[in-house]
Amino acid sequence: MRLFFTKTRALAAMSFMALVLLWGAQSHACTNLIAGKKATVDGSTLISYAADSHTLFGFLEYYPAADHKPGDMRKIIDWDSGKYLGEIPEVSHTYKVVGNINEHQVTVAESTWGGRHECEDTTGRIDYGSLIYIALQRSKTAREAIKVMTDLVAEYGYASEGESFSIGDPNEVWVLEMIGKGGKEKGAVWVAIRIPDDCISAHANQARIHKIPFKDKENCLYSKDVVDFARSMGWFNGKDEDFDFSVTYCPPDYGTLRGCDARAWSYFNRFKGGMDRYLPYLEGKKGAEIMPLYVKPDQLVSVRSMQNMMRDHFEGTPYDMTQDPGAKNYYDVPYRYRPMEFKVDSVTYCHERAIATQQTGFVFVSQMRSWLPDPIGGVIWFGVDDANTAVFVPMYCCINEVPESYREGKGDLYNFDFDAAFWVNNLIANQCYHRYSQMIPDVRRVQSGIENAFEAQQPQVEAKAQSIYKNNPAEAVEFLTNYSLNSAQDATHQYQDLAKYLFVKFLDGNIKKEKDGEFERNAWGNPVSPNYGGYTQDYFNTIVAGSGDYLKVKEIEK
Repeated sequence: MRLFFTKTRALAAMSFMALVLLWGAQSHACTNLIAGKKATVDGSTLISYAADSHTLFGFLEYYPAADHKPGDMRKIIDWDSGKYLGEIPEVSHTYKVVGNINEHQVTVAESTWGGRHECEDTTGRIDYGSLIYIALQRSKTAREAIKVMTDLVAEYGYASEGESFSIGDPNEVWVLEMIGKGGKEKGAVWVAIRIPDDCISAHANQARIHKIPFKDKENCLYSKDVVDFARSMGWFNGKDEDFDFSVTYCPPDYGTLRGCDARAWSYFNRFKGGMDRYLPYLEGKKGAEIMPLYVKPDQLVSVRSMQNMMRDHFEGTPYDMTQDPGAKNYYDVPYRYRPMEFKVDSVTYCHERAIATQQTGFVFVSQMRSWLPDPIGGVIWFGVDDANTAVFVPMYCCINEVPESYREGKGDLYNFDFDAAFWVNNLIANQCYHRYSQMIPDVRRVQSGIENAFEAQQPQVEAKAQSIYKNNPAEAVEFLTNYSLNSAQDATHQYQDLAKYLFVKFLDGNIKKEKDGEFERNAWGNPVSPNYGGYTQDYFNTIVAGSGDYLKVKEIEK
């Protein structure tokens, strides 16, 4: 779902709260960051994804490779609602899928932007979530995935709204944008652009492809009627070279600029100078320069820097969520609860919408490498819940099973399980949301310790895997499976300890004193008096401004 959690343009005239009731429960509002192989430190291609939804329980998807007989059918279940949409024939062989990467290192992710309501097709059979996992099961390259996806919607119809997909393999990364035809014709209109190898790109709930380079057949793919359908609907009447996909099928408003494109801008701004030139665009200024689909970074992107980018709250920018009054009055917390719009004296205001947000179900950075065998080259650094407090754990694309703490059915959104990574991470994050500046240093200490260890181990683990692979590929797969399982379980156990530690340390608004790595006790073994958590000076100033002399300490009258 798009920023401010409105899914379609037709709903724009309705009240914001009505929009939340209609769409907030099922839809995803996600962020994707992308880097080409010459834009990264080690030559990997990278795709990141935060699956954001208020009703999404985070676990690791898993589909084993399988052979299918003629006549076998695949059920299509809508990813957002769980609604049964129908069936399609299986292919003879499907590939292994771990999360959003397959055994050939193909990765697919998404963000929803809704677009024109006239394009919604209630008769379509393939939703965007099914497109992702079917494409992963049937593709060896990014280009194959694009063909699988576009062929499927052409044959069976597209059951979702406007969508941006990140699609990559070890050599190429693409952005595919797609929207249905409203049942007037079967299928969808779409365009796919290859991101140059030396560039980075991003999308976050707003269509990002503007002008289409129709003559660049190698790096641009599109449906034959992408312009003609818009003409037939009366949305465009100019020359093909003037056609703007984003403006035509998903006309921008302040919400999509400030809260959707701004997330992409924050990524660009972190790795390239001069991005202030697009601030007028994000503010909806007339004649402002449109932010491009991709930029060439001044500094190369690493897996670690991409992980940290997924924790972004606009720090150091004009939209810094740790510096506005909402944060300064409340432990510098960079989170804002929904609804995203509010009114004061009949004037409408908005909260910022950053990449890192509390309602994330799962998050990953997918690393794809052309110089390694597929089982070793493809790794999805996976975490659950809010990226800011999550741990990115290496899950190799070849693994034969899912770690218990990431397994589907290990708890759900209505059933707590302390052994489920999603619930452990939520215990930590939801404590931090109320006393952020006091708690986040302890989270960073454990989080960085775990991730530093994974980063340090990766070269040795992969060197050993390659040595084994030369003589016995199956044994190498088993080795990486065990490593991934143990890594996940170890991270979960350390976070279980962290969750309990935070609860004990910050109990009742206090901060327990520590000495030599233990909570301090007096000479007789009893707890010592704690520090008091208190409040910020900004908080006190706000209280006084709102209460006047009501709380003022006065002299007793005699």
